[in-house]
Amino acid sequence: MKSDVVEVSETKKNLVIEVPREEVDAEIDRVTRNFSRSARLPGFRPGKVPPKVVKQRFRDEILHEVAHELVPRAVDAALQDKGLQPVDTPDVGHVDVREGEALTFTATVETLPPVDPGDLASIQLRRPKVQVADQEVDAALERLRQRAARFEPVEDRAVGDGDTVVTDLSRATVENGEAGAGERHENVSIEVGSPANPPGFDAELTGLRPGDEKTFRLRYPDDYAIESLRGKEIEYRVAVRAVRRRVVPPLDDDLAKEVSSAETLEALREQVREQLTREAAQEAEARLRSDLLEALAARVAFEVPAVLVDRDLDRRTQELIGRLLAEGVDPRQAGIDWAAFREDQREAAARAVRATIVLDEVARREDIAVSDEDVERQVASLAERSGRTPAAMRAQLDRDGDVERLRAGLRRERTVDFVMSRATIAGE
Repeated sequence: MKSDVVEVSETKKNLVIEVPREEVDAEIDRVTRNFSRSARLPGFRPGKVPPKVVKQRFRDEILHEVAHELVPRAVDAALQDKGLQPVDTPDVGHVDVREGEALTFTATVETLPPVDPGDLASIQLRRPKVQVADQEVDAALERLRQRAARFEPVEDRAVGDGDTVVTDLSRATVENGEAGAGERHENVSIEVGSPANPPGFDAELTGLRPGDEKTFRLRYPDDYAIESLRGKEIEYRVAVRAVRRRVVPPLDDDLAKEVSSAETLEALREQVREQLTREAAQEAEARLRSDLLEALAARVAFEVPAVLVDRDLDRRTQELIGRLLAEGVDPRQAGIDWAAFREDQREAAARAVRATIVLDEVARREDIAVSDEDVERQVASLAERSGRTPAAMRAQLDRDGDVERLRAGLRRERTVDFVMSRATIAGE
């Protein structure tokens, strides 16, 4: 077999491969013999059909199987012969197999050129200072205070801004002036003034009292966030069951005991400061690691293969979908332009790929590895966070083909730690 490499770019190569006529004919004969054993043709006993007849009768099937056998084998041999490691499945164009002729075809492969991580000590980083201002502590205490708010019944006045109205509510789409059957919900709590309320909804509730009923119609703007409601007219019917007002407790020792293990407000303040300091330290570490990855990415001068960037974009898209689902949001109804999202993330994805390429080369040179025990510990950690058993988590990872991805992620995290230990970091 002969093969030549045509350089298309730093990362794209065309392998021009020629399989000798003798090898092609030998494979055709082998496949023909296999067909002869099972061929059923009128006038011939099973297994006794002459090869010439088999070739004529099953020509297309035989040549298809010959190509299926020869091409992958030839591509693998050519890749090994040329020392190429593709980052994706080689793209093989039209293959025309003919008896008595050599088989020549081209396989396009995406590869990575050699990467030199360079002197890791020359990476200059600055560790951000960890500081928590008094104003941040005050803001955190205020958030705790707001979360501790209670709801008390309102009996001496009508609904006003900030009140929570408990209603039985039905809504129906209006078409040609008539409301349809719609849908009904009971004991729905609606906060007057909430940004989530439909436009005009608050004004219709204001002034109502417990026991009141009201029917009204609202038209949604053409640019409303929820696509299915854009430009629609909806008829609402509300029956007010109760009205409650939100009462925020004072910031004192009693609140400290209610929301924490602290006995006094000052003790709670110190707990909050310690928590904010830990969070700030984690953010500083994350920023430092991010800066390190940016520095590594800058050491890759070539244009990375598009297939690797697309894989990272797929990962980012799936992560966003996962966050939306965790928040109870249907990704299809979130109003996200997914094509625009991917395009907006493309440059960041390319930088992430470049950093990963350098990390993998450092890991190879330094023989950084992850053991099976390391993987199982990570599986157990994931299982604990998700409330599942390690066996169930491992089964899912095996089913989704994610075990090796998990191993690669652990290896890269270790490599980041290694590079961090070699880099020059100011502020330490």
